[in-house]
Amino acid sequence: MKKKRLYLPVLLAAFTLMTAFSGCGSDKKSHIVKQASDLAGAKIGVQVGTTGDAYVTENFEKKKGTDIQRYDKGADAVQALKQGKIDTVVIDDQVAKAFAEKNPELSILDEDLVVEQYATVFAKGKDELRDKFNKGLAAIKANGTLDKITDTWIKGEGDYHYKKKVTTGDKLVVASSIDFPPYESFDGEGNIVGFDVEMLYAVTDQMGVAVEIQNIQFDSIIAAVDAGKADIGVSGFTITEDRKKSIDFSESYIDTAQVMMVKGGNTAGAVSFKEKFHNNFIKDGRWHYLVRGLGYTLLITFFAVIVGILFGFLLAVIRVAYDKNGSLPVLNCIAKLYLTIVRGTPVMVQLLIIYYVVFASVNISKVFVAIVAFGLNSAAYVAEIIRSGIMSIDDGQFEAGKSLGLKFHTVMIYVILPQAFKNVLPALANEFISLLKETSISGYIGLSDLTRGGQTIQSLTYDALLPLGAVAIVYLVLVVGLSTLVGKLERGLKKNER
Repeated sequence: MKKKRLYLPVLLAAFTLMTAFSGCGSDKKSHIVKQASDLAGAKIGVQVGTTGDAYVTENFEKKKGTDIQRYDKGADAVQALKQGKIDTVVIDDQVAKAFAEKNPELSILDEDLVVEQYATVFAKGKDELRDKFNKGLAAIKANGTLDKITDTWIKGEGDYHYKKKVTTGDKLVVASSIDFPPYESFDGEGNIVGFDVEMLYAVTDQMGVAVEIQNIQFDSIIAAVDAGKADIGVSGFTITEDRKKSIDFSESYIDTAQVMMVKGGNTAGAVSFKEKFHNNFIKDGRWHYLVRGLGYTLLITFFAVIVGILFGFLLAVIRVAYDKNGSLPVLNCIAKLYLTIVRGTPVMVQLLIIYYVVFASVNISKVFVAIVAFGLNSAAYVAEIIRSGIMSIDDGQFEAGKSLGLKFHTVMIYVILPQAFKNVLPALANEFISLLKETSISGYIGLSDLTRGGQTIQSLTYDALLPLGAVAIVYLVLVVGLSTLVGKLERGLKKNER
């Protein structure tokens, strides 16, 4: 009797080890940062593309021993600080306060590095839209609405919350990165809330338009606005002369500053693993973010696999036809060019090009864009896998088919392809596994896939280990399951050979 494969205990053991060793290295001796001058020679964490990134790059990057580590999200930089991987994080003061509130072992140094102004961003040439927005912004400044929103979200001195009035009719699409509390974040029910959100609601009510907020990566917001995928962008954008060269700004709506976060606060507030688990997954039903994200991941992967197989098979047939009898020379050249371009460029770049360039002027489903992008990328690899399987079949079988009076396509379908499929099945399985994992970058176009679901929980709890560890385990289970199915299929095919 065959032994059962006990995957669950193995996964639980792996997760326990991840948890147990999550703090390893945190006591490592570090460069102590107490003031701005101490940033020289320190390991500095910043969110890529922010004013903090620009400040430390300009003033400290060339200082001996300085190591600037750039992260996609501020939460990732804070997590690195908690684990002792960096010495300090340079970040917006209000965001720093939100992180410090949830992480008592961290503290904020009482020194402003850069005083700055936040504004919304517009594509060049959108002067009419920008002027309307500025008019609405001036109105909520004059009637005191902006002050009330500021008191609640920034000063913590009130409980005023602006309720959106205009919800139908013309719609303003806003690109934002919803991991920037107290400006943008998710509440316990998955709603987008924060200072920027209520400010937008108030301004757009003055404009008489509804609002749709799209959650995308911070460094993709300006690209989305430039490509026309969003009308405006808002997520803590500082007005700078360099940025003015490529984008337009509204009038400023708030003054803020960049500060330094360091390790060394009150550690008495440490919580148990059980409490962390409850906070990350059980509280407010946060596990739903992973379930919904998993649904998108499986949907994209399933249809991308179909696109990859169909288009990849077509490419393989064109290449084999040319290799075997010299037919279809023009199509063969096009196929080779396609394979070279797709295999020679990163899939994330292809995804962004398809969304922001190819479909720039089309209001199209992001799921459809992801399926097309990942499917076309996979097709290039599937084509070469299938071609190699076909070419591995002895030429004598082609000749035997011809001698029997069979046409080329008949020999291919009934003689060659069945054998080639068995030969390339393991390689095809590996390609589909890779495709499953590649979909984790869908967040760059605003899709809430599995990985993005984990990041959403992270933005709510300020804990990276549990939500991202859960994402890793889900992917691992999917890959193990797929590998098991492929293994059974291989064994079934071998039995048919006997």
